[in-house]
Amino acid sequence: MNVKFKRFMGIMILMLSVLAFTGCQKVDNGAKKAEGGETATAEAEAGQKAKFETVKEGEEFHIGIITGTVSQGEDEFRAAQKAIELYGSADNGGMIKHDTYPDRFEAEQETTISKIVAMADDPLMKAVIVNQSVPGTVAAFNQIREKRPDIILVNLVAQEDTVMVEKAADLVMDADNVSRGYRIIAAAKEMGAKKFAHITFPRHMSIELLALRRAIMEEACKDLGLEFISLNAPDPTTDIGIPGAQQYIAENIQPWIDKYGKDTAFFCTNDAHTEPLLRGVAAGGAIFVEQDLPSPIMGYPKAFSVDIKDMAGDWQAINAAVEKAVIEKGGDKRMGTWAYSLGYSLTLGSLDHVIDVLKGQGELLNKEQIVNSIQKYTEGAKWMAENYIDRASGETKENHFLLSQDTYVYGRGYLGMDKIKVPEKYLNLNVDLDAIKASQEQAEGQAK
Repeated sequence: MNVKFKRFMGIMILMLSVLAFTGCQKVDNGAKKAEGGETATAEAEAGQKAKFETVKEGEEFHIGIITGTVSQGEDEFRAAQKAIELYGSADNGGMIKHDTYPDRFEAEQETTISKIVAMADDPLMKAVIVNQSVPGTVAAFNQIREKRPDIILVNLVAQEDTVMVEKAADLVMDADNVSRGYRIIAAAKEMGAKKFAHITFPRHMSIELLALRRAIMEEACKDLGLEFISLNAPDPTTDIGIPGAQQYIAENIQPWIDKYGKDTAFFCTNDAHTEPLLRGVAAGGAIFVEQDLPSPIMGYPKAFSVDIKDMAGDWQAINAAVEKAVIEKGGDKRMGTWAYSLGYSLTLGSLDHVIDVLKGQGELLNKEQIVNSIQKYTEGAKWMAENYIDRASGETKENHFLLSQDTYVYGRGYLGMDKIKVPEKYLNLNVDLDAIKASQEQAEGQAK
């Protein structure tokens, strides 16, 4: 009996200990939530899994930058070159290690993943920045996270599922394709457009923010009195390649202008399509508001044979040279861009911001500090930054920022789009993204 009683008491003590520990844990967690409030929850959601250690003064460290090649993303590539010019190559005692993913990244994801993950093999690596973040970036970041949780992971211009991107990266930045969906249409109307033609392909319409922007553009056209036209073009990452995709645009832009009229504003979602589209729009007298990823060097120099090799990094000089060529080719007051490159500015701005964070001089998710870092490279330009809001849950994502800049029209100057307030309905527009992708796939089938 005594033995049984002792056994019973032992079990009771054990159970009470477990309950007490669990209760303390709940109280502790509750206290943390009460202490940190929404900030603690936001940071958890933002994927701040790693504990980033600041570097000591004089301590050597490396930052990896992965971009596309000049063919697929010249702005980002040039920014990486500028970063090496500013901070030196890691191969020669400097800070920056740069690599590029394949032009056909959709078909060569394993190569993309391996190149990104390889950055973490460097023991001095403290941060990895990818721009544009093509398919495979999330998988690569997840692999880096497993073996090097100390590395800051920065995803710029994501082309994968938004939720996955936010969970895999510590900092996510992209063009504000929500506000731009409305503002680009407002700008097109201001420039005299009566119709708006959206050129894309199914792969891009599987990217949430691009599909969302298209839906907002279509709705904005209804509200602002423009006709929305959906057009399909070949994906440059398929077997047709960049030359074939560009040839398709070159051959079809004039027939499109003939069909829809000169007061049609044309917009494409792909960088490789931009050059022949610009050339055709100028020749046909149509309208072009701005690129998918706006920049004076996105398509314009090659389209109009502008030699900018001696102007690297001097965006005001580049924009002036492009403006002169555009006006000469017939695009006066009919063609625009951003005065400073999105891809270039985001790459260098995020780099400087990360350096500040690593040196203990900044907070990774501080919006004001991020914008200040970008504006160092964009004198005179006003940037707008907003946190991304998940459309399903209505939750603000603390590690995901959307940025935009005013439209600059050649021969006219800034349009003042930064002063245009986007109606609330567009910020909360319910969109059937699957239907948009299916519609584009159907259009692709008909085009074939």
